[in-house]
Amino acid sequence: MRAFFFHPLVQATLWVSLLAGLPLIMPEKPMRHYSDTALRHLALDSGLASVPTTYEGLLKAVDNPDNPMTREKIALGKQLFFDTRLSRDKTLNCASCHILTEGGDDNRPTAIGYHGRANPYHLNSPTVLNAALAKSQFWNGRAKDVEEQAGGPVQAPFEMNMTPAEVEKRLNADAGLRQKFGQVFGDANITFTHVRQAIGAYERTLLTRGAFDAFLDGNDTAISPKAKRGLTLFIDKGCKGCHVGMSVGGQSIQHFPVRRYWAEYIGLILSPDPRLKDSPFPFPNTGGFLGRFGQQDFRVPILRNITRTAPYFHNGNEKKLEEVVRIMSKYQIGDEFTPKQIDEVVAFLKTLEGKIVRY
Repeated sequence: MRAFFFHPLVQATLWVSLLAGLPLIMPEKPMRHYSDTALRHLALDSGLASVPTTYEGLLKAVDNPDNPMTREKIALGKQLFFDTRLSRDKTLNCASCHILTEGGDDNRPTAIGYHGRANPYHLNSPTVLNAALAKSQFWNGRAKDVEEQAGGPVQAPFEMNMTPAEVEKRLNADAGLRQKFGQVFGDANITFTHVRQAIGAYERTLLTRGAFDAFLDGNDTAISPKAKRGLTLFIDKGCKGCHVGMSVGGQSIQHFPVRRYWAEYIGLILSPDPRLKDSPFPFPNTGGFLGRFGQQDFRVPILRNITRTAPYFHNGNEKKLEEVVRIMSKYQIGDEFTPKQIDEVVAFLKTLEGKIVRY
């Protein structure tokens, strides 16, 4: 159990409230109001950014100097993204868990792979949309980029269940595919490294634009007044401290939860739900995953298209986005949002829905 230290006055207030069985009521600061122009500049100055509309802008945002993007490589990667030969029984492909017409994930609490096998840690599939904008991949950030990530599910026994050697043997038997690899990489011998690089190049094009991008680009009417209030809360309350960048997340590894409360420790002792007694999270720790190095450190999720990627958290334990916003405001920021504030933040998050830009 971690030690918690508060100002003496705060401690006294806490203990009086707890002993009296009363909720702790803190005075709420009035929300600041900005003009559309000021709010836009505030968002941009906070590190948020709109997704580019042109191929040249795409290259500037996501091109990898270790795997330079070309239109031919992207086309080859797209073909492989949908190629079921990358799975042992030839029934699965990358798109099986990353449904591009949805939110770029599979909307399941836990990923299901080869012969119906579930992820042993009950992890769900992070979205592939806008993933190239992130600084690391997977829930624990163990892969540095989408090229490295692309090789993981192919080899996982509970996902596609192949080995690099088996992939190379199977694909090299296709003369037409060998010719395409020769044109793209200058070597007709298909290697697993080149497979990953081609898929990665394609995934780098999967950026989405929506109403929020239009607002950042100067359209004052692109998002509603409620969404603007939600954006103001998102910035002023500190959500943007972790959910930052063009991807609105994915830029850092953060501890979760940052805060726990003494009243909850007391409640857990008396809790009739044994799943919560052993959970370090404010929800059941289904699967037992504890993030990076087992220290409850997780890659910050990408919030673009978050309204279409339920269920939420690493183990899919929460179905409603409103409850996710409440949990994050309470346990990460330390300032639990009111129902009205939650409604406004969700209105902002809906503006992050977008369609894949056809670069």
